[in-house]
Amino acid sequence: MKHKRAGRGGAVPSLECIEPNAAGIDVGAREIYVAVPANRDPKPVRCFSTFTQDLQALAAWLLACRIRTVAMESTGVYWIPLFQILEAAGIEVCLVNSRHVKHVPGRKSDVLDCQWLQYLHSVGLLRASFRPEDVICQIRSLLRHRDGLVEMAAQHVQHMQKALSQMNLQLHHVLSDLTGQSGLAMLDAILAGERDPRVLAELRDGRVKASAETIVQALVGDYRREHLFTLHQSLQAYRYYHQLLAACDQEIEAYLRELDSKIDVEQNPLAPEPKPHRPRKNEFRFDLRSELYRILGVDLTAVPGLNALSVHTLLGEIGRDVSRFPSAAAFASWLGLCPQADKSGGKVLSAKTRRTKNRLNRSLRLAAQALHRSHSYLGDYYRRMRSRLGAPKAITATAHKLARIVFHLLRTGEAYNESIFAAEEQRCRVRTEHRLRRHARQLGYDLVPLPA
Repeated sequence: MKHKRAGRGGAVPSLECIEPNAAGIDVGAREIYVAVPANRDPKPVRCFSTFTQDLQALAAWLLACRIRTVAMESTGVYWIPLFQILEAAGIEVCLVNSRHVKHVPGRKSDVLDCQWLQYLHSVGLLRASFRPEDVICQIRSLLRHRDGLVEMAAQHVQHMQKALSQMNLQLHHVLSDLTGQSGLAMLDAILAGERDPRVLAELRDGRVKASAETIVQALVGDYRREHLFTLHQSLQAYRYYHQLLAACDQEIEAYLRELDSKIDVEQNPLAPEPKPHRPRKNEFRFDLRSELYRILGVDLTAVPGLNALSVHTLLGEIGRDVSRFPSAAAFASWLGLCPQADKSGGKVLSAKTRRTKNRLNRSLRLAAQALHRSHSYLGDYYRRMRSRLGAPKAITATAHKLARIVFHLLRTGEAYNESIFAAEEQRCRVRTEHRLRRHARQLGYDLVPLPA
């Protein structure tokens, strides 16, 4: 089926209809507008409420109109219930980025939006966003909820610091961690009524670097009733959120144990960590590294810069299968780690990476930044890029390389092997030596190797 439009040169054939059984859906918080092809129903555009029975009626109407696939924008979280109902009804859902389907300015309405989506989908101009398998989506929801709990617990730490500052107690300035063993013991004693700074200073742990006299000076202040009340409630809220974190970790562990193993851990045991692990307060309450190794079939924490928290972000965002991405370049592009060329008139206007809220992008950037002091090949690469391009571009370049390494390991199931970079290190060494010799000749000197 072809549509024609009038123009200066007469009738010009428009795009050919590729998918005649396509519909478009504009999702809202209270109303959902659906458009089907004009020849499928006397009223091709309908409005449905967002109640469950209305969503089921929507799916039944689409099936009655012989609709095989629908396109809708990923608007907040409003699309999730409808997505699940349509998927259960056997209708293929094309979830698209709202930035890719913008309508002509000045023609914005719910009816036009759903019709525009239906047209774009019918002519094959829409590309579905990546969405992992359902079990990974369930784990991802829990992982993102857990991140929210960590953030809310951190907010109450800030509330405690604010209450201490208002009482001019400088405890959070002399202790590296207010919620550590020493800090919590002193806060509990203060809230129990203890005011003697020397008695409070005796509660410090032997690992605290600040001297006892410094802590005594920090604990002299104005203990006002209203600030003690807010300190008490903030400390209670902080501990409550950590109780929620413990319960959330149990639920996540139960979901992870239901996933199939890609490797026999007994025959291929996980290698010990190269450095002794220092537990942190916000870490999972179970052996996350071993679970990730069993599920993914490869130890990604062996890659310099990556840890169990980075890998768990990867599992929650893309799952175990990277076959949906045709190549490592496509994977890095999806992450927003590739330059996005903006050309006009044959001139490159911009080649920056696009802005993205991808959580895996942020995790890989943090991993790249952690390589600053690493003695590995990736650490050398980061420092070399930093000296040449500056810190921001070096972080992007190193995160891009980490993404390619992760993609290769997940696709092939091979273990990370640092020795494959030996040839690249040798080439880098030769280039550095040639550069130094050239600079020395320009200054009138000659480089002489040291005796072995």
